[in-house]
Amino acid sequence: MELEVRHLRVLCVIADAGSLHKAARELGMAQPSLSTQLRRIENALGAQLFVRTRAGCRPTPLGLAVLSRARPLVAEFAAIVTETRAAAARAAGGFQLRIGATANRAIPGWLYRLRTGGPRIEPTLQMNVSANTLLAMVADGRLDMAFVHEVEGSPLRMPPGLRVRVLVEREPQFVTLAAHHPAASRRRVRMADLAGDRWMIDATVDGEWDALCRALRSAGLRSEMLHGDYLTAYSLAAIGEVVTVSQPTAHPRPDLAIRPLEGDPIGVRLLLAARTEAELDDVYPSLEESYWAVAREAPAYMEWLESARAPAAVPPVESAGPPDDRRRPVRLRERPHLPAPAIEAHTGSFQTATRDTR
Repeated sequence: MELEVRHLRVLCVIADAGSLHKAARELGMAQPSLSTQLRRIENALGAQLFVRTRAGCRPTPLGLAVLSRARPLVAEFAAIVTETRAAAARAAGGFQLRIGATANRAIPGWLYRLRTGGPRIEPTLQMNVSANTLLAMVADGRLDMAFVHEVEGSPLRMPPGLRVRVLVEREPQFVTLAAHHPAASRRRVRMADLAGDRWMIDATVDGEWDALCRALRSAGLRSEMLHGDYLTAYSLAAIGEVVTVSQPTAHPRPDLAIRPLEGDPIGVRLLLAARTEAELDDVYPSLEESYWAVAREAPAYMEWLESARAPAAVPPVESAGPPDDRRRPVRLRERPHLPAPAIEAHTGSFQTATRDTR
């Protein structure tokens, strides 16, 4: 087997992930296939590059030497691909912007604003439940930028060289429950009010399972937790079978109640990551507009923001939704500044790359 750049990239992902299981998920392949590929790479080089243990995979001394040579080659190849594609798009009279994202209601409005708001940009979208996977794809040049969330207490693996813009320092996560649930009558739901309920969480979303476990432990609860996607969780919550965590911007439904949790025990940080500050400058304003547009459509979130608001002047926000959803221009009297409790456990990786432009 001849060694290729894609093989070097596999080695870098395994080293960064620390286990074959996590690396396989980031590469979008089955773990047995990745194990086979790693063996072939090691056979081609004639040496063992990783030690497999129960704790994961760690590079051997020779593996570290190979990685030190592989990383710049992978980065340079990704840069060649990215720059060539961008030059080709400009020559054709437009620019294709490859965006990755975890789920967020701001995305449709953001894409619309990018497509219609100025120089011709044709955004493409790749969704993924794993923020870490998307960040790695930006670093490798497979995406131009990623809009992701970082769950409090579960720091993301930020690849070196990425630039990050913080959209919201701490967005509280709400609870979604049946409209007829006894706790739905409360403006804020206590964890104790849900002591007899089962929770459904998507455990494939980086950090969310652990965050709920911490919140339940802190409340002294030992609730049953089920794994499932959030579409299923919402359907089951509507009939009272489960309760689930939801973003505060979730769209209201008559059969569901979306409420803040007392004390806001679960929070996320919303981030936009790219390889350059110039790329962030080009698209961040439209993302910010889109986020606050959907926030205004979420009554429970707006009520929460009113109670947590700090004064800040904000210019008028022009509606830029799809043609069938245009409204008269609206003015935000203040932009909410969200309270940001100390998050020392996971802010360090962002200190040199983050610029908060709120």
